[in-house]
Amino acid sequence: MKITIKSAEEIEKMRVAGGLTAKVLEAVSEYIKPGLTTMQIDEFCERYIVDTLKAIPGSKGQYNYPYSVNTSLNHVICHGMPSSRQILKKGDIINVDVTVISDGFYGDSSKMFCIGTTPVHAKRLVDVTQECLYKGILVVKPNATLGDIGHAIQSHAESNHYSVVREYCGHGIGQKMHEDPQVMHYGKPGTGAILQEGMTFTIEPMINQGKAEVKHIQKDGWGIAITKDRMLSAQWEHTILVTKTGFEVLTLREEEKGVLESLAKKAIA
Repeated sequence: MKITIKSAEEIEKMRVAGGLTAKVLEAVSEYIKPGLTTMQIDEFCERYIVDTLKAIPGSKGQYNYPYSVNTSLNHVICHGMPSSRQILKKGDIINVDVTVISDGFYGDSSKMFCIGTTPVHAKRLVDVTQECLYKGILVVKPNATLGDIGHAIQSHAESNHYSVVREYCGHGIGQKMHEDPQVMHYGKPGTGAILQEGMTFTIEPMINQGKAEVKHIQKDGWGIAITKDRMLSAQWEHTILVTKTGFEVLTLREEEKGVLESLAKKAIA
């Protein structure tokens, strides 16, 4: 495993790519609503990336994937494909996963959306999954380990009676969408690679309402992961930089500013 340590110049380029990625999710937050198709979400995001941000959709063309975003609806865990036949309705939950290339570097982030009035059990899954992401981020600092991240996520998910998907993980990111290391969302404290200043990677827990088992289905030559028991799944994702004293969320959205700092203070108190 070869983990790349980013230079100051590379980190600045990743800040730009991450900031643009956040802007896409902020923009689609104002657009998404019942009655839209997931294909319309993809088309909106692609236009925004290309026309407004003057950047490149990072997912399009990766592994022959034909769209600019993944749209994973309800029981779809990840890699959901946009479709003109898939219409959002009240009560749905959906993950929109966006990757943006700017000046040769990638930003990668995803956000869950609750469509209209969402059942309490679905909203709780969405909220706890976001908490899992934040708990994983909060342990990031030099000399922590990847196992520390996974343990924080797994502990919170399982204490809320949810399960952690194990077939998919976060990943290093930079001039490639996927680099070393693999960032598991379960694990034991003190195990795995030791974090160093200048590492960049995603944390993107996929948490299931029911069992962790995954079923794979094929659509137009693309593999989509769904829950085997057809219960709901949720996912949130950020691109993270390991700093000298902790972490920086390179894809942080305006709505989240101050949230992690507040959670860190509560954890200390």
